[in-house]
Amino acid sequence: MTDSVIPAPTPASLPVTGTTAVFPVGRVFCIGRNYRWDRQDTASPVDMPPWFMKPANAVVPAQGELPYPPGTSDFCHEVELVVAIGRGGSDIDPAQVEAGHIWGYAAGLDLTRRDLQQQAKRAGNPWEAAKAFDHSAPCTPLVPAQVCGHPRQGEVWLAVNGTERQRGDLSELLWPVRELVAMLSRSVALQPGDLVFTGTPSGVGPLQPGDVVSGAVADIGRFSMTVCSPPEPAWRSASASMTGVSS
Repeated sequence: MTDSVIPAPTPASLPVTGTTAVFPVGRVFCIGRNYRWDRQDTASPVDMPPWFMKPANAVVPAQGELPYPPGTSDFCHEVELVVAIGRGGSDIDPAQVEAGHIWGYAAGLDLTRRDLQQQAKRAGNPWEAAKAFDHSAPCTPLVPAQVCGHPRQGEVWLAVNGTERQRGDLSELLWPVRELVAMLSRSVALQPGDLVFTGTPSGVGPLQPGDVVSGAVADIGRFSMTVCSPPEPAWRSASASMTGVSS
């Protein structure tokens, strides 16, 4: 047995609805522009839609408080159907995706520091700073496919402080889930534990501390979270305290 030189991090996981079991999270793939936001958005039968990744520990339960992230003034919501991979593979046949590779589904938020994303786009830089930050992938508990089936239609919506901002339907995905997972598997070998965020309808917008963001995906999952300000770093509080001390 090999000794670890530092304590091993706690593996990321999601609860499974109706049970005490958990689903261990491996990698997180996120698909861009998979709904029609304007007339120019179309699905190519050959080209993979753009995709990026988030770290597994960005996945958190979609409940309670949602910390406003540092380094941004444009913190945006994107509600999405999340697919959990139960059996991996490369170059998967689309006809085999649902029955052979999908374990279950959840509702999720792909949270974005939009100002950092726009800066990266203009400079031709990667998007990690905009997408791969702490708490950037809240998810509801997973529903096994054997319970919910494989949803191909159903409302996807999000509201902020009770005002609706996003609404779409799973039937409007430009690349349906089976095609999306198959295409992704041609680019990278999928593994059990992988999550795939499948894209968001139009209407994404900013969040502010104090906002209540709620939403749902079909009959898969429903969430409500309150945006809170991040805690002040301990070093900054200590520095302020020292500044106020007179000699």
